[in-house]
Amino acid sequence: MGILQEDAVVITRSENGSDPTVITVNCPDKTGLGCDLCRIILQFGLSICRGDLSTDGKWCYLLFWLEGRPTTRWNLLKNRLLDACPSYFSTSEIEYYWRPENKQTRPPDVFLLKFWCSYDRKGLLHAVTEVLCELELTIKRVKVSTTPDGRVMDLFFVTDSRGLLHTKKRQEETINHLRAVLGDTMASCEIELARQEVTACSQGSPFLPSAITEETSSLELLDGNQSSSHFSNPVFVSMDNSLSPSHTIVQIECQDHKGLIYDIMRTLKDLNIQISYGRFWANSRGNCEVEFFTMHADGSKIVDLTEQNDLSSCLKRELRSPLKVAVGSRGPETELLVANPVELSGRGRPLVFYDITSALENLNTGIFSVEIGRHMICNREWEVYRILLDERDSSCVPRKKIEEGVRNQLMGWDRG
Repeated sequence: MGILQEDAVVITRSENGSDPTVITVNCPDKTGLGCDLCRIILQFGLSICRGDLSTDGKWCYLLFWLEGRPTTRWNLLKNRLLDACPSYFSTSEIEYYWRPENKQTRPPDVFLLKFWCSYDRKGLLHAVTEVLCELELTIKRVKVSTTPDGRVMDLFFVTDSRGLLHTKKRQEETINHLRAVLGDTMASCEIELARQEVTACSQGSPFLPSAITEETSSLELLDGNQSSSHFSNPVFVSMDNSLSPSHTIVQIECQDHKGLIYDIMRTLKDLNIQISYGRFWANSRGNCEVEFFTMHADGSKIVDLTEQNDLSSCLKRELRSPLKVAVGSRGPETELLVANPVELSGRGRPLVFYDITSALENLNTGIFSVEIGRHMICNREWEVYRILLDERDSSCVPRKKIEEGVRNQLMGWDRG
């Protein structure tokens, strides 16, 4: 009968709890599969400390060694990885009829989650964000406002990875989970399909402060210069066409960070560069070494020097600073800005808002209001988080400490 679809993903847990968990993926290949798998792993808050992958263009075999949360729901992770794997029918003659990508798909519905809290408290927004992440609700936009009398109104625009938020059962599940965390603080909660005009009005200001746009422009111009003190995360990229008759070998060495392999995979996917074989590992010094055998989508090597330089510059730019963080002024108030690039497929980076709220909670800094929107910066789309900090709390925390704390949380450099 052949291999069952559920056997495409095998998760081997560590017996002593200290060794990494190993995930094996053995399935038909598709363009961008490595990126999709790494994105899901990042979405579950896990870090890839080592990996091996190989493919002949039709079938692939991947191994990931993972470290991370002890509370990881491994069965759910396996199901989400299986969802990303192509069906075994994709290698047969009935491929056209069975492959999901050949079916007409539409964007997921956006729902408005609206609730009032009778009073504000430390970590309120992070607690809500954590619940929504556990429920696999993707936060698209947020509007958080605190009234003068201390009440909080939260508007979350979300999509449901399970596609069930239109049902009464799924809505009740969401409300019950929120009530279990917030308790009597939550005065009311409603979930409804967001009207198009409401979604449009939630976009926030189209204008961005120079703190974000200038840093992004500087990264575009920096290219191979590693001497800038502002960007203290050096990335080394080398390419070789002499060791393989059919592939260009790309080697990368840089400081490890949360989502590093995802950042590499999404960059190569957006550039339409394919990987036939690769391996990567993080050492005890906090550095990561990567080696990929790559080629163009048409099977040719990357021999043009201009293309090599463009690829090298792009990888350095994306790995040196995959997220932009800045703290500045917005009128008389303190504003935190975080920006991350959006994949060409339209997907943003997972868990960004979760990490932001977690960092601010650790810094004992409150949030007054939040806007999340997408903007074009340097000819590419960015997801931008604009957060006005509660002056009653943030005035006692230096801006530089807030910026460093948020950046370290996002990059995974806060771990001991």
